[in-house]
Amino acid sequence: MRPLQPVGNTTRILLGISFFVLFFAAWAVATLGGYVPKIFLADPITMVKDGWLLLTKFGFAHDIAITIWRVVGGFVLAAIVAVPLGILMGAYKPIEAFFEPFVSFARYLPASAFVPLLILWAGIGEKQKLAVIFVGSVFQIVLMVAVAVGQTRRDLVEAAYTLGSGDGGVVRRVMIPMNAPEIAEILRLVLGWAWTYVIVAEFIGSSAGIGHMIIDSQALMATGQIIFGIIVIGIIGLVSDFAFKLVNRWLFPWRLA
Repeated sequence: MRPLQPVGNTTRILLGISFFVLFFAAWAVATLGGYVPKIFLADPITMVKDGWLLLTKFGFAHDIAITIWRVVGGFVLAAIVAVPLGILMGAYKPIEAFFEPFVSFARYLPASAFVPLLILWAGIGEKQKLAVIFVGSVFQIVLMVAVAVGQTRRDLVEAAYTLGSGDGGVVRRVMIPMNAPEIAEILRLVLGWAWTYVIVAEFIGSSAGIGHMIIDSQALMATGQIIFGIIVIGIIGLVSDFAFKLVNRWLFPWRLA
């Protein structure tokens, strides 16, 4: 191993798998060996059995689908608003000066703090869940996109002006194409944060979803079900992360150059 020395894809996959193997082995030793009481932490075998029961008898697949829909819906709404605004803030300094103080202020406000207000405004239905994800995601995306667009190479902008492009053309043909891969990467990162917001939203006033199942399991002290729900979230997040990377590589092949 040397600093910044890359590793092959096969080695990377094997190292990643080895961590999970060691993690589950340590978990099994701690629980099955009696070092940790099962009431506080279920063992892997109990977790798998509880998860199977959830999927086959208690309709947990429906809860998973509901949660995925909420995440995608709230995140897409946030991206539709935040990406254009972030591009405008990065490209035009007066717009940045107008919005940046509020956006910087709002992005530090935890989305969970808005849950009581959003329940009052939108009830406990789907609108409230989508609103929590929207509030938690939109300000992060706006500021990160604005920073990325604002760092566009000046020589490319000047070259576009020299070739006769107008202000709008510079934004459309230089700033957006150059920063599109970075914007896609920003969306991938914020999508991971959206999962934390949806679980918080489902903890309160929800009749379906992974968060709802976790709260019900906590009342029953069913730690196996809780752990299974957490692992399902991690698996879905991992799959969506890899899918996002593959789509980004397909859409923006020049980023690899």
